[in-house]
Amino acid sequence: MPDEPMSTSKLLEGIFKTESIQKFIRRNSGHMVLEPFKMRINRMCASKGMVPERIIAKAGIERTYGHQIFNGLRNPSRDKVLQLAVGFGLGYDEAQALLKIAGKSSLYPKVDRDAVVIFSLERKLAITDVQAILEELSLPLLGTEDRYGR
Repeated sequence: MPDEPMSTSKLLEGIFKTESIQKFIRRNSGHMVLEPFKMRINRMCASKGMVPERIIAKAGIERTYGHQIFNGLRNPSRDKVLQLAVGFGLGYDEAQALLKIAGKSSLYPKVDRDAVVIFSLERKLAITDVQAILEELSLPLLGTEDRYGR
């Protein structure tokens, strides 16, 4: 693994300029590693001086399931990642980065439900307030993705 991480924009620039993607990947594979999701959320807890239990509660995630996510025993759904973003008090850009680390699709403002989440993240609303807005608009609540085929 390289000493200095290469920026995403530098990697993208290299991809555009390369003649051989195979050679590019061989030369840069050490820079093309995403931090595991559980490591990221645990590091975020430490940097905010919070314990996972508090984030899980603020996210409105069932306690046991939340700890399984933090321990890497469960791969969170997109909704669970969004709930964690709310629990951490993340803004839009930070939530997008968390979704990327989790391998989930980005928030898209042309989707009503995503627009509500974006609005809520930017205003640092509590999970109960996010859910209330979704319910008021007859949109699926966060955490109900399995019931809606998402």
